[in-house]
Amino acid sequence: MINSLLMLATLIVLGLPSALIFIPWALITGDVNPLYNTACWAARMGLRVGGVRVETEGRDRVPAGTACIFMANHVSNLDPPALYPMIPGRASAFLKNSLMRIPILGYAFKLGELIPVSRDGNVQSAQESVAAAKRVLAKGLHIITFVEGTRSPDGRLLPFKKGPFYLAMEAGVPCIPVSIFGTEKLMGKGSLRITRGTAHLVFHEPVHPGDYAAREELLAAVRASIASGLPEWMRG
Repeated sequence: MINSLLMLATLIVLGLPSALIFIPWALITGDVNPLYNTACWAARMGLRVGGVRVETEGRDRVPAGTACIFMANHVSNLDPPALYPMIPGRASAFLKNSLMRIPILGYAFKLGELIPVSRDGNVQSAQESVAAAKRVLAKGLHIITFVEGTRSPDGRLLPFKKGPFYLAMEAGVPCIPVSIFGTEKLMGKGSLRITRGTAHLVFHEPVHPGDYAAREELLAAVRASIASGLPEWMRG
């Protein structure tokens, strides 16, 4: 548990003072970038202190100056802190409505323009989330989504949720498939223990929604791309 405690302590020591400085700064100036950049820096340092090394491949495949939807598989709670700092530019993500109500942190989420999502299955709620996501993309921000909708219990690819592909078809922005592996061994589902090791991120060539006639075809193309960067046993 020592690695987990070291990572948590690093996030608290770096994150709390940063929040106290840069949340007011964002309110006064309207500039969220210092808060976002500091949060990414704290995540990088937390992983490093916790013994997690992040190796990336293919970041040069991400088109410069273009808002994209990054679509990744999900195998560990270490995936977000490993992935976010490696995205060029600022990124948003979908977040459960309930998390937006956490004191201070929830306010930071709102400043960061994270997209609230309701899991009640209500059509209107889903449409509101898609509309909010399109506004975020129109501002030039990326969106990160873990397309399985939950962490895989054993590392193997789960079925993908259709919502992100509906958004991609609606917005018409490039999809960047990302394969994540290694983190499933460093912090498994249901565990708080972190084992020292390497997290691997593979960024694939952009997949353009306009090249596909249907959402299902786009989903299949993104799934094939993500699977191609994973060890064979994880491909499902």
